[in-house]
Amino acid sequence: MAVITISRKFGAGGKTLGEMVSEKLGYTLYDKELIQMIAEKAKVSENGVEFIEKEARGKFGIFISDMVPKVIADLKGKKKSEDTIDEEVYIDVLKDIFTKIAEEGNAVIIGRGGQYVLQNKKDVFHVLATARKEDRTKFLVKKYKLSLKDAIKAVELDDKKRMNLYRKYGRDDYDKPLVYHLVLNTSKIDLDSACELICELVQ
Repeated sequence: MAVITISRKFGAGGKTLGEMVSEKLGYTLYDKELIQMIAEKAKVSENGVEFIEKEARGKFGIFISDMVPKVIADLKGKKKSEDTIDEEVYIDVLKDIFTKIAEEGNAVIIGRGGQYVLQNKKDVFHVLATARKEDRTKFLVKKYKLSLKDAIKAVELDDKKRMNLYRKYGRDDYDKPLVYHLVLNTSKIDLDSACELICELVQ
Protein backbone atom coordinates (compact mmCIF):
# COMPACT_ATOMS: atom_id res chain seq x y z
CA MET A 1 0.00 0.00 0.00
CA ALA A 2 2.97 2.32 -0.51
CA VAL A 3 3.10 5.60 -2.40
CA ILE A 4 6.17 6.88 -4.22
CA THR A 5 6.71 10.53 -5.11
CA ILE A 6 9.28 11.22 -7.79
CA SER A 7 10.81 14.67 -8.01
CA ARG A 8 13.31 15.39 -10.71
CA LYS A 9 15.52 17.82 -12.47
CA PHE A 10 14.25 18.35 -15.98
CA GLY A 11 15.88 15.81 -18.29
CA ALA A 12 17.03 13.46 -15.51
CA GLY A 13 14.51 10.85 -16.63
CA GLY A 14 12.22 11.09 -13.61
CA LYS A 15 9.00 10.80 -15.57
CA THR A 16 10.26 7.78 -17.50
CA LEU A 17 11.48 6.27 -14.24
CA GLY A 18 8.05 6.74 -12.69
CA GLU A 19 6.43 4.96 -15.61
CA MET A 20 8.86 2.06 -15.24
CA VAL A 21 8.32 1.75 -11.48
CA SER A 22 4.53 1.89 -11.74
CA GLU A 23 4.53 -0.82 -14.40
CA LYS A 24 6.90 -3.08 -12.46
CA LEU A 25 5.00 -2.76 -9.16
CA GLY A 26 1.55 -2.66 -10.70
CA TYR A 27 0.96 0.77 -9.16
CA THR A 28 -1.23 3.55 -10.54
CA LEU A 29 0.77 6.37 -12.14
CA TYR A 30 -0.37 9.93 -11.44
CA ASP A 31 1.11 12.45 -13.83
CA LYS A 32 -1.01 14.14 -16.49
CA GLU A 33 -4.00 12.42 -14.90
CA LEU A 34 -3.69 14.89 -12.02
CA ILE A 35 -4.54 17.79 -14.32
CA GLN A 36 -7.86 16.18 -15.17
CA MET A 37 -8.54 15.29 -11.52
CA ILE A 38 -7.83 18.83 -10.34
CA ALA A 39 -9.93 20.33 -13.14
CA GLU A 40 -12.91 18.11 -12.34
CA LYS A 41 -12.77 18.75 -8.59
CA ALA A 42 -12.31 22.51 -8.99
CA LYS A 43 -14.84 22.70 -11.85
CA VAL A 44 -12.50 24.43 -14.28
CA SER A 45 -11.02 23.44 -17.62
CA GLU A 46 -7.81 21.46 -17.93
CA ASN A 47 -6.34 24.47 -19.75
CA GLY A 48 -7.00 26.54 -16.64
CA VAL A 49 -5.06 24.08 -14.49
CA GLU A 50 -2.20 23.87 -16.98
CA PHE A 51 -1.88 27.65 -17.04
CA ILE A 52 -1.51 28.03 -13.29
CA GLU A 53 1.01 25.18 -13.18
CA LYS A 54 3.05 26.96 -15.82
CA GLU A 55 2.89 30.27 -13.96
CA ALA A 56 3.60 28.82 -10.49
CA ARG A 57 3.06 32.07 -8.60
CA GLY A 58 1.77 33.08 -5.15
CA LYS A 59 1.24 30.53 -2.34
CA PHE A 60 1.19 27.82 -4.98
CA GLY A 61 4.93 28.21 -5.38
CA ILE A 62 5.57 26.72 -1.95
CA PHE A 63 4.27 23.34 -3.04
CA ILE A 64 5.09 23.18 -6.72
CA SER A 65 8.59 21.67 -6.60
CA ASP A 66 9.34 19.53 -9.63
CA MET A 67 6.00 20.09 -11.31
CA VAL A 68 5.30 18.29 -14.56
CA PRO A 69 7.67 19.94 -17.03
CA LYS A 70 5.96 22.48 -19.25
CA VAL A 71 9.27 23.87 -20.39
CA ILE A 72 8.97 22.75 -23.98
CA ALA A 73 5.55 24.36 -24.18
CA ASP A 74 6.92 27.44 -22.42
CA LEU A 75 9.31 27.97 -25.31
CA LYS A 76 6.29 28.62 -27.51
CA GLY A 77 4.23 30.42 -24.84
CA LYS A 78 0.76 29.67 -23.53
CA LYS A 79 -2.23 31.99 -23.28
CA LYS A 80 -4.17 32.45 -20.07
CA SER A 81 -7.39 30.46 -19.88
CA GLU A 82 -10.60 32.32 -19.12
CA ASP A 83 -11.34 30.00 -16.19
CA THR A 84 -7.91 29.81 -14.58
CA ILE A 85 -8.14 28.22 -11.15
CA ASP A 86 -7.36 30.36 -8.11
CA GLU A 87 -3.98 29.54 -6.57
CA GLU A 88 -5.29 28.84 -3.06
CA VAL A 89 -8.07 26.66 -4.46
CA TYR A 90 -5.46 24.78 -6.49
CA ILE A 91 -3.41 24.09 -3.37
CA ASP A 92 -6.41 22.89 -1.38
CA VAL A 93 -7.58 20.62 -4.21
CA LEU A 94 -4.09 19.26 -4.80
CA LYS A 95 -3.54 18.48 -1.12
CA ASP A 96 -6.92 16.76 -0.93
CA ILE A 97 -6.17 14.64 -4.00
CA PHE A 98 -2.69 13.71 -2.74
CA THR A 99 -4.11 12.75 0.66
CA LYS A 100 -6.69 10.46 -0.92
CA ILE A 101 -4.04 8.89 -3.16
CA ALA A 102 -1.88 8.24 -0.09
CA GLU A 103 -4.81 6.65 1.73
CA GLU A 104 -5.49 4.29 -1.19
CA GLY A 105 -1.80 3.49 -1.71
CA ASN A 106 -0.11 1.62 -4.57
CA ALA A 107 0.64 4.80 -6.46
CA VAL A 108 3.48 6.72 -8.10
CA ILE A 109 3.15 10.52 -8.14
CA ILE A 110 5.22 12.56 -10.56
CA GLY A 111 6.19 16.03 -9.33
CA ARG A 112 3.87 18.79 -8.08
CA GLY A 113 5.52 18.99 -4.68
CA GLY A 114 4.40 15.59 -3.48
CA GLN A 115 7.52 15.33 -1.33
CA TYR A 116 6.28 18.29 0.71
CA VAL A 117 2.52 17.72 0.72
CA LEU A 118 3.00 14.09 1.84
CA GLN A 119 6.20 14.53 3.81
CA ASN A 120 4.79 13.19 7.09
CA LYS A 121 2.56 10.47 5.67
CA LYS A 122 3.21 6.84 6.57
CA ASP A 123 4.34 4.46 3.81
CA VAL A 124 5.17 7.30 1.41
CA PHE A 125 8.64 7.21 -0.11
CA HIS A 126 10.22 10.27 -1.72
CA VAL A 127 12.69 9.92 -4.58
CA LEU A 128 14.77 12.56 -6.37
CA ALA A 129 16.17 11.94 -9.86
CA THR A 130 19.06 14.21 -10.77
CA ALA A 131 21.83 14.30 -13.37
CA ARG A 132 24.54 16.49 -14.84
CA LYS A 133 23.32 19.27 -17.11
CA GLU A 134 24.98 17.83 -20.21
CA ASP A 135 23.39 14.43 -19.62
CA ARG A 136 19.96 15.96 -19.09
CA THR A 137 20.33 17.83 -22.36
CA LYS A 138 21.28 14.63 -24.20
CA PHE A 139 18.30 12.83 -22.67
CA LEU A 140 15.89 15.50 -23.96
CA VAL A 141 17.37 15.32 -27.45
CA LYS A 142 16.95 11.55 -27.53
CA LYS A 143 13.63 11.25 -25.68
CA TYR A 144 11.71 14.20 -27.11
CA LYS A 145 13.51 14.63 -30.44
CA LEU A 146 14.48 18.20 -29.59
CA SER A 147 17.28 20.05 -31.30
CA LEU A 148 20.38 20.48 -29.15
CA LYS A 149 19.69 24.22 -29.00
CA ASP A 150 16.11 23.76 -27.76
CA ALA A 151 17.18 21.08 -25.27
CA ILE A 152 19.82 23.36 -23.74
CA LYS A 153 17.32 26.22 -23.57
CA ALA A 154 14.70 23.99 -21.96
CA VAL A 155 17.08 22.75 -19.25
CA GLU A 156 18.35 26.25 -18.47
CA LEU A 157 14.82 27.66 -18.34
CA ASP A 158 13.58 24.98 -15.95
CA ASP A 159 16.63 25.23 -13.69
CA LYS A 160 16.30 29.00 -13.45
CA LYS A 161 12.56 28.85 -12.80
CA ARG A 162 12.95 26.35 -9.97
CA MET A 163 15.83 28.25 -8.35
CA ASN A 164 14.12 31.65 -8.51
CA LEU A 165 10.81 30.25 -7.30
CA TYR A 166 12.24 28.63 -4.20
CA ARG A 167 14.46 31.56 -3.34
CA LYS A 168 11.39 33.78 -3.43
CA TYR A 169 9.48 31.55 -1.03
CA GLY A 170 12.33 30.68 1.27
CA ARG A 171 12.80 27.06 0.21
CA ASP A 172 16.24 25.94 -0.77
CA ASP A 173 16.00 22.22 0.01
CA TYR A 174 14.15 20.95 -3.09
CA ASP A 175 17.35 19.29 -4.36
CA LYS A 176 18.76 18.43 -0.92
CA PRO A 177 19.08 14.72 -0.06
CA LEU A 178 17.59 15.09 3.44
CA VAL A 179 14.16 15.68 1.90
CA TYR A 180 14.19 12.28 0.21
CA HIS A 181 14.46 8.59 1.03
CA LEU A 182 16.48 8.00 -2.11
CA VAL A 183 18.47 10.25 -4.46
CA LEU A 184 19.37 8.79 -7.85
CA ASN A 185 22.02 10.31 -10.10
CA THR A 186 21.06 9.13 -13.58
CA SER A 187 24.41 10.35 -14.90
CA LYS A 188 25.93 7.46 -12.95
CA ILE A 189 23.14 4.88 -12.87
CA ASP A 190 20.89 3.73 -15.71
CA LEU A 191 17.11 3.90 -15.42
CA ASP A 192 16.70 0.12 -15.19
CA SER A 193 18.99 -0.02 -12.15
CA ALA A 194 17.28 3.05 -10.66
CA CYS A 195 13.92 1.33 -11.06
CA GLU A 196 15.21 -1.76 -9.26
CA LEU A 197 16.49 0.33 -6.34
CA ILE A 198 13.14 2.06 -5.88
CA CYS A 199 11.26 -1.22 -5.99
CA GLU A 200 13.63 -2.76 -3.45
CA LEU A 201 13.17 0.24 -1.18
CA VAL A 202 9.38 -0.02 -1.24
CA GLN A 203 9.24 -3.79 -0.91
